[in-house]
Amino acid sequence: MIKWNEERIIPVNIEEIWNLFKLENIQRIMPNVVENKVLEQKEGVVGTKIQQKYKEGKRIETYIVEDLEYDNMPKKKHNKIGFTLAKAFEIEASFTLVKIDEEETNFIYSGQNKGLNFLGKVLLKLGGERNNNKVVTDFMDRVESESLKEKRRK
Repeated sequence: MIKWNEERIIPVNIEEIWNLFKLENIQRIMPNVVENKVLEQKEGVVGTKIQQKYKEGKRIETYIVEDLEYDNMPKKKHNKIGFTLAKAFEIEASFTLVKIDEEETNFIYSGQNKGLNFLGKVLLKLGGERNNNKVVTDFMDRVESESLKEKRRK
């Protein structure tokens, strides 16, 4: 199992960053997600299920993302999702924004990737911690750069 928990201060208002996590904007921070389709919308968000298609090279993986936790308060925004990828990996990811002031937000990205079967466990070992750290850093960089673009538009 691989786990991560990274934090970064982004010099952008919490609401502008949170806007990037809305379904209609998600491709800005997750460009490999090529399609989102709501399968089941739950009141209060938790339990909502979305079919997502993700392009990796020439291959497209389809999986169901479920909202496990959701909080949308003025000073703290949080969403935890979970999904099974290729019947080999069980992934949970958590996105938390904490308002520092009107122009600064602490972005916390944490999660885990667990191999479900022999193939999943072997692939995690081969991919390793370093590859996962690059994926995490790249995602955080994208959230920061898209947030800064959003700020400049306003």
